[in-house]
Amino acid sequence: MFIDNDFPKLLGAELFRPDAAYITKYVTRPMVVHDFTKQPGETVQLDRYQFWNEDSSFTLEARERNDTQTIGTANSRDIPKDKVILTLREYTGPSAAGSPSDPSTFKIPMRTLLTAQRKLWDYGVRAFHDSIGSMTLLRDFRKWEDRAYVQKLLESPNTYNPRGIADGGTYASGPTKFSVTEDLMTIVESMRTRNVPVFEDGCYACLASPRFIKHLRQDPDFRAVARYPGAVPITGLMQGMPMGPAQIPYVNSPNTLIFGGGGVGQSAFVNGVPTMPTGFVYEGVRFFETTNLPTAKVSLNYTASTQVNEPTGSAIRDGYMGVFFGPQAIGIGIGGPGPEVLLNNNDDFSRFVIAIWRMYGAWALLNKDFVTVARSYGA
Repeated sequence: MFIDNDFPKLLGAELFRPDAAYITKYVTRPMVVHDFTKQPGETVQLDRYQFWNEDSSFTLEARERNDTQTIGTANSRDIPKDKVILTLREYTGPSAAGSPSDPSTFKIPMRTLLTAQRKLWDYGVRAFHDSIGSMTLLRDFRKWEDRAYVQKLLESPNTYNPRGIADGGTYASGPTKFSVTEDLMTIVESMRTRNVPVFEDGCYACLASPRFIKHLRQDPDFRAVARYPGAVPITGLMQGMPMGPAQIPYVNSPNTLIFGGGGVGQSAFVNGVPTMPTGFVYEGVRFFETTNLPTAKVSLNYTASTQVNEPTGSAIRDGYMGVFFGPQAIGIGIGGPGPEVLLNNNDDFSRFVIAIWRMYGAWALLNKDFVTVARSYGA
């Protein structure tokens, strides 16, 4: 017999499960504050700690002491801290078809549930969920949550077009694709100059659209990565060292794995189960492909055009994005129990199960200088 309480418990737990298709939360590794007592309209506080950066005090003279000076507590300093206050809001899904701003529900006939329930025992939980269509509800939440993180990253004012041309600027010949030797290195240099920290692996991260990854792989300097590490020895200390997140031994040409196909370092299937992507590393950046990035609309002027579908003159161009960032760029506050699946009792004498997902949350771009939004143009 179907028990109503089992349905939201099963699906509610699934909302927390990582999904290889929607990875922004796991790549950004946000600062999270979860207060179970907070409700919509109430606030949570995120603390952003900083360093002492008065350049004038970082000299020999500023730190020299003489015999008559007293080193005491009169001038004690605290760690500088910014308080980021987030107001929680209530979010639910799905939305009505054709009207994203209107709330909607997910409805399942009870007869379908009763027929499918046996599959919980026959084929495992995943088959049970698929059989009643509830993976649709879970995907709705995961894609929405992923886009919420993306939306905050894109609030950064640090945008970058190939060759450093500003929005509204002119290219002698367009469209221009993102390059390795000039654009990638410029972004990495700029982030290091802004003192953007790296992640634990020593790299920045980049969420890139498939077209951005395509342009990167077309770059001849990027393709040379398969050649220049060809003399890496596999003897001595390196013999037992892992290579990247895949934890595999060093090989003579490790970067040739990049040319194993579009899925290298991205999400893949192992024994029928999707695995979380590891990305691939190049020039101090770990690249992750995502299909959930929007396309930027940028005004650019092309004096000449190399593609038939790209007219000359000033026009709005499609920019395919690669978002570069360091750790703690994003902060999130969560209230109540966190994301959950809820049932509506208006079930027409138990003929239907009507459900929604709900979350009390708020997002913030904690460090706008930790993010650079790059674009690449053309086919």
